Amino acid sequence: MASSSLAFSSSQLQFSLQRSRKLPASKPLKPAPLFQPITSSVSKNPSISTPSPPPIPPASTDVPPKPTKLPIRKIPGDYGLPLIGPWKDRQDYFYNQGKDEYFKSRIQKYQSTVFRTNMPPGPLISFDSKVVVLLDGKSFPVLFDSDKVEKKDVFTGTYMPSTELTGGYRILSYLDPSEPNHANLKKIMFFLLSLRRDQVIPEFHNSYTKLYDDLETELAKKGKASFGEANDQAAFTFLARSLYGANPDDTKLGSDGPKIVSKWVLFQLHPLLILGLPRLVEDGIFHTISLPPFLIKKDYKRLYDFFYQNSTPVLDEAEKLGLSREEACHNLIFATCFNSFGGMKIFFPNMLKWVGRAGVKLHTELAQEIRSAIQSTGGKVTMAAMERMPLMKSVVYESLRIEPPVPAQYARAKRDFVIESHDAAFQIKEGELLYGFQPFATKDPKIFDRADEFLPERFIGDEGEKLLKHVLWSNGPETESPTVNNKQCAGKDFVVLVSRLMLVELFLRYDSIDIEVGASPLGAKVTVTSLKKASF
Repeated sequence: MASSSLAFSSSQLQFSLQRSRKLPASKPLKPAPLFQPITSSVSKNPSISTPSPPPIPPASTDVPPKPTKLPIRKIPGDYGLPLIGPWKDRQDYFYNQGKDEYFKSRIQKYQSTVFRTNMPPGPLISFDSKVVVLLDGKSFPVLFDSDKVEKKDVFTGTYMPSTELTGGYRILSYLDPSEPNHANLKKIMFFLLSLRRDQVIPEFHNSYTKLYDDLETELAKKGKASFGEANDQAAFTFLARSLYGANPDDTKLGSDGPKIVSKWVLFQLHPLLILGLPRLVEDGIFHTISLPPFLIKKDYKRLYDFFYQNSTPVLDEAEKLGLSREEACHNLIFATCFNSFGGMKIFFPNMLKWVGRAGVKLHTELAQEIRSAIQSTGGKVTMAAMERMPLMKSVVYESLRIEPPVPAQYARAKRDFVIESHDAAFQIKEGELLYGFQPFATKDPKIFDRADEFLPERFIGDEGEKLLKHVLWSNGPETESPTVNNKQCAGKDFVVLVSRLMLVELFLRYDSIDIEVGASPLGAKVTVTSLKKASF
């Protein structure tokens, strides 16, 4: 989730299995499209052929870029003195101002949504913190333009975690599409998703039924229940069972998966996180030096063994594509645990926060829409039934817009070019690192009305669907699809699907939910205080 997350394929994903609330489906029905804006589809045959490269036009047909009509302005801002400037900006970003104010204050200072600054972590983890920041919906999409920018080793920004954390391999998320292994590694992600697509809907139901059972039990005992802890366990179990056909509880991994993954992710992202520790400890250690990978090596080996033992068909396919089983397995771990599990860990509580705060009126409307659509398809949760839930679909997109699970995107300029904000044009030089803080782009008031508000119905109807091109959580527009030639999240459609299933399962079971919201290093900390069981 991510700027990337395990995603469903560019060659469009379809799921065929449907499940009944009463009896399991006896056979898969004809697959239905995941959702309307996506128009490609995964074949029933999971084999993946190598796509032909796009044709390269002859030089004589090259069209020069259209001249900008906006005034060319020098990019404002500066980087300060070496070492001191990056350190000072880091203090502002994490402590003195906080993320949002850090950017807002500089927009006001420079009267521009494009400016120069430093991005954390800075010394001693990164010694080149200089970026050009893009904070509007017009300039931001250049980060997806593979003709102008490259994505090599910029997944986490101005630093890259040690490859010792990923078996010694540079993982797919850190590869540019121009690199030799990028296409084949992305193909195995598509292969995995197409191979296991029939298991997603039923296994989500199984895992999240247990989650709600556990929440009800904890509510009865304590009067409140932590959604985050239950969600972590449910998400990991769901991913293991749906994508790999294995129940972690039946293996040596047991129920330790979520804790191991969280620790492993911490070793990679600690330079970017507020952990709630005393400032001198947090900034002096976690933002200044990289934690040594050997401390997590034993735990990571447990994850590796679990995935290696349960990925045989995918690893076989990887070998056919010329990849080693080891490299493929490390990539499966990253895609499943960092991207997919991480996305569900962050986004589900965030979405629940917005839905919970919206109140009983929205809850009732969702419950009525969802139950009516399910009833119209014989009591089964199907792709076709979910297409009849415009409010539910809009709520998912609005949640992805207002608080994208992976807020930061980076890219490095391949050549000189000009970018445009709404007010001016700016010259970008080859080699400059571009950074976009996505919540500012997807809450651009020149694109979205009442941009800072959560409007559940925003994406309903023809006019609402036109706005989907400005929903950018997947490292690309919502109206486009991931391919082996771009960096859009391989599991884009998968994330949308499971987010829809989250709301469907919730409002099939309950009329409304009450919550309390706090902060956590990753996403919102949601505590459930009341669940009103379905009454109609």
